[in-house]
Amino acid sequence: MAASNASPSAAAEAAERELVVTRLVDAPRDMVYAAWTEPEQAMQWWGPAGFAVTVLEMDVRPDGKWRKCMRAPDGKDYWRSGVYREVVAPERLVFTYVSDDPRGAPGHETVVTVIFEERGAKTMMTLRHSGFQSKAARDSHLGGWGSSLERFARHISMAA
Repeated sequence: MAASNASPSAAAEAAERELVVTRLVDAPRDMVYAAWTEPEQAMQWWGPAGFAVTVLEMDVRPDGKWRKCMRAPDGKDYWRSGVYREVVAPERLVFTYVSDDPRGAPGHETVVTVIFEERGAKTMMTLRHSGFQSKAARDSHLGGWGSSLERFARHISMAA
C-alpha cells in the first residue's frame, strides 16, 4: 500500500476548509434531484431566507454553466455562477461555485458535490462544499446552505 504524501496537519487543514451537510428528505430521490436541476423549482429555495432568486440559468450537463442572482432584503444583488463537472441523474451533481465580484475581479472557485441516496421512499442528501480559502469562509457558507436547505425542505414538502 502506498503511503500518502499528505501530512496529518495538511489533511486537518483541508477538512477545516470543507463543509458537509446531510439531510434526510421526506421525498423520493427523483423528486429531490429534480428540485436541484429544474430552474423553476430551484428559484423557490436556492438562497438564504429572505433572499429572492431573480435570475437562474441552468444548463445541467457536464461542462454546462449555471448562474444566479440573489436579491437580499435590502435590495442588493449577489451573483453566483459555476460549471457542472458531473451530472449523474438522479444520483449526483458536482459543480463549481463562484461568488462573482461586482467590480469584475475573479471570484474564488469552490466545488459543490451533492449525493442523492434512496432510503425507501425518502432520500439521504449529502452536500459537500470544498475548497474554501479559510475556515472563516467555510463558516460563512454554513448559514447560507443551512437556510437554503430549510427552504428546500419546505419546497419539497409542498411539492410532494
